[in-house]
Amino acid sequence: MAMYVPLSEGRYRATEHTQGPWDPRTQHLGPVTALIAHELARTAPRPGLDLARLAVDVFGPVPVGELEVRTEVVRDGKRVQCLAASVSSGGREHVRATAWRIREAGTPGTSSPPPPLPPSESEPSWLTTGFGYGRATEWRFTRGSAAETGPATAWGRSRVPLVSDEETTPLERLAMFADSGNGISYALDFDTHLFVNVDLVISLFRAPEGEWICMDAETVVGPSGRGLVRSTLYDSAGEVGAASQTLFVAPREAS
Repeated sequence: MAMYVPLSEGRYRATEHTQGPWDPRTQHLGPVTALIAHELARTAPRPGLDLARLAVDVFGPVPVGELEVRTEVVRDGKRVQCLAASVSSGGREHVRATAWRIREAGTPGTSSPPPPLPPSESEPSWLTTGFGYGRATEWRFTRGSAAETGPATAWGRSRVPLVSDEETTPLERLAMFADSGNGISYALDFDTHLFVNVDLVISLFRAPEGEWICMDAETVVGPSGRGLVRSTLYDSAGEVGAASQTLFVAPREAS
């Protein structure tokens, strides 16, 4: 079973593989972001223009159910192109995103090599067994672990397709994992605190490759109920970009 089953043009049914860690009735933002990337790839594609930035704002939890994804071209140009997307369910908009495509050009690369990919899967934890998205993904840690707080570096790949009967692209795979920075590098105990991101910004300086995505992530929590996650993103060829998340942080009893 894939994460999403297409129903009609721009409409999908989310499966249990999209479930997030906070409530089994709502989705992890990773699959939602990947679905946005999937629909944006179909919107006014132009050879030589690649996605360089995707900014996602979350207005509310996305339910595990039927979704509608609408896209549009905001600005069209030869060198840059701006797109927008909206995800709604039951007549309510839950997520809004903007994306920039930038023209390809020959420039010298200066990126770093990737961390090593561990030969075997990490030990089972809440990250991989406690909710649908976790069970649908595989994780291998090179620094830290899902069982401890603090910075972490981990490789991930999906065990299931994003959309039924369609091959998941490398960009969709990256979008699926970029939202997990706060999950692998959480700074506060999962049992005592909520740390939910209200946005996700992905910036890329080249197109990703392959099925594995690596994140070198760190979470910082301030004294006023807000936090920030910064993740460097890699594929098997090396560094590919970065992601950031702004967090709403609160004790669970105050939620």
